[in-house]
This record gives sequence, C-alpha cells and structure tokens, in this order.
Amino acid sequence: MEGSALVQVAGFPVALDRSYHAESHMWVFRTGLAHVRIGMDSLGLETSGTLAQLSFAPVGSELTAGRPFGQLEAAKFVGPLISPVTGTLLAVNDDVVTDASLAERDPYEAGWLIDASLDDPFDELQGLLADPAAVSAWFADKIAEYRLQGVISE
Repeated sequence: MEGSALVQVAGFPVALDRSYHAESHMWVFRTGLAHVRIGMDSLGLETSGTLAQLSFAPVGSELTAGRPFGQLEAAKFVGPLISPVTGTLLAVNDDVVTDASLAERDPYEAGWLIDASLDDPFDELQGLLADPAAVSAWFADKIAEYRLQGVISE
C-alpha cells in the first residue's frame, strides 16, 4: 500500500489502487484475501470541513455495509462514518484518533481509519467502484457537482 499511485482529479488527489463506496466517500484497500484497510477519500474529507475528532466502534465489533462504524466531528459536518463492507473491525488507527487532521493531510496512507476482515472475501467488494477510469470519472463528476452546489470552491 505504501506509495500508492495518486492522480489529481480537478485539484484533488485520488488513489486508483483501491475501491470506493461512492455514497460515503470511503475507500477500501485489500491487504490480504479477507482483510482490508478503510479510509475516507480526499473529497469526502474536504466537504466535511476541518476535522476536530474521529471516534470508532471497539475492535472486534461487527461491521455491516451501509451502517455506521464510527463518528466524524468537523467544521461543516457531524455524523456517522459509514462502513463500505460487512465484516469485523480488527484495528483502529490510533494516530487519527489522537490527531484527526492526519486523515486530511494523508488520507490514502497514514490517515487510514480502520482495518477489517471481510465476511465474504469473494463477494464483499462487488458493489464498490474499482475500475480506475470509473473511479476518476466518478470523482470528477462529484467535484463538479459539489462546486456547482457551493460545497467546495474552485
């Protein structure tokens, strides 16, 4: 995972070596057959505003795709962090708990959020965006949409 290939899409970095849950702006990177690392993409972080705090369910908690696994408190948004997968929470990134701004400064590497095991390693990532061209197109569309809505500036 170190040194992932980042590309710039309309001024925002995006890593094309992982899968994305479009609704929650969560990325998923497979670290083993049934293990993944999960974080929030740069656009999701930008639209939340300056992070104040991140909190997570306890290690060992069951994760359900589409359900919260933690909470984000930021300048523009306070609300749940939504799991992109179903499985078990294996580890929390204590560094982002201590310094939430790490997720903003390095969202695709040091700013990861949790590690998890997948209930079904062969099917669990099927509903996520994974093709690099599709990820880039989705990211560009969301940036354009957010700029039109005034959520982010030019």
